[in-house]
Amino acid sequence: MSTTTVPRPEVAAPEPWAFPLPQESVTDNGIRLLTYAVPGQYVVSLRLVVPLSLTDEPADREGVAAMTARLLDEGTAEHSSEEFAELMERTGMVLGAAVTDGALSVDVDVPQRFLPQALDLLRQTLAEPAFPQDEVRRILRSRLAEIEQERASAPHRAARELTATLWAPTERASRPAAGTPATISAMGRDDVVEFHRRHIGPRGATLVVAGDLDGVDVADVVATGLGGWTNPDHVPATPARPPVPAGGGARVVLVDRPGSVQSELSVAVPGPDRSVATGWAPYPVLSFMVGGSPSARVDAVLREDKGYTYGIRAAFRPRARGGSFVTAGSVRADATVDALRLLVEILGTAREGFSQAEIRSGVDYVVQTAPGRYATADAVADEASALAIEGLPLDFQTTTLAAMRELDDAALTTAYTDVVTGEWVVVVVGDAASLREGIEGLGLGPVTVVPA
Repeated sequence: MSTTTVPRPEVAAPEPWAFPLPQESVTDNGIRLLTYAVPGQYVVSLRLVVPLSLTDEPADREGVAAMTARLLDEGTAEHSSEEFAELMERTGMVLGAAVTDGALSVDVDVPQRFLPQALDLLRQTLAEPAFPQDEVRRILRSRLAEIEQERASAPHRAARELTATLWAPTERASRPAAGTPATISAMGRDDVVEFHRRHIGPRGATLVVAGDLDGVDVADVVATGLGGWTNPDHVPATPARPPVPAGGGARVVLVDRPGSVQSELSVAVPGPDRSVATGWAPYPVLSFMVGGSPSARVDAVLREDKGYTYGIRAAFRPRARGGSFVTAGSVRADATVDALRLLVEILGTAREGFSQAEIRSGVDYVVQTAPGRYATADAVADEASALAIEGLPLDFQTTTLAAMRELDDAALTTAYTDVVTGEWVVVVVGDAASLREGIEGLGLGPVTVVPA
């Protein structure tokens, strides 16, 4: 019996990949429509974003934007909350709404055949939400309970203290987007109705539609579904701007949780947004190399070598304007001081540069996983709506990935050192009695202890 030897095929480098480009149009009522054909994705993803600034909330009603978003699907002029939920269930439609620092975003996923019905329900939530008194009370009570739950969670408590310490106290970014106990307790239905009237309308809005749209006249379906949405009282949002840092040099805030068996560490500095003049390309690669995987610099030491943590991640986190570089995770309580010492040391030595192996690994990971990250209609719609919120060009991902392929140590080190100056804002959530002296001995700046 003879066998045939088949030559081993050559493995070629992957071809450059491009983020899809949409068909673009504008509806009669001013909505920018971006249509992405994603063959085989029969659950269509819709993303409707309306420019919105949290700085436009009344100071004593902060969180009203988030509460308005949570109430949009709790009944409309045509349907009660229960009826609306039943209609969504019949069509297999899922709807969610939230606010960011730059926009209100309403997300809808629906089977293609029910797209017209979904658009009509979407119009009702945007144009004629009922805001029933009972539902308003329920959502506000739920937010107050949520705040208490967040206080009990070390990661949430650390994140809240970090924003309060990183940004100037006059900045809206320094306070919770969904409001505080004082502002939520002061809020009522009239506040929600008024905020909706003044700040949610089609002016400046963008609708992203992504999925298998073969045979669907998207422009016509959208015009029929959303064409009746108007709001003559809609006030344009205050343009986004980077939040002002608190300043004051390096400092540590120790949030006291007596008896805690773990400590939550957060180390941060203000950072760029994706429209940074020097280009965004270095920052996702830097995130991966420094703290984006178990083999990155942070976990290679703190997890693999020392066993202090299950994992700590570092990332550049862009806002609509401005951003931050945050490294965060939990460590064993008895290793807190040494873990913090090593973490700051690792982040600092990254200013000295990166090896060719690290750079190749980082670039390959970010560039070559892009097709998988954006393989679904949901992911395409999410990214396209983010581009709209941030005012970025539609080919942003494609040009950024191309720029990543050209990155070298000089470009990466320059980008990193532009942000990482060594003036860290550090938040530690843990047992202050056992940690304070050791942390003060690290010389990371003055240590302030606050209650959990």
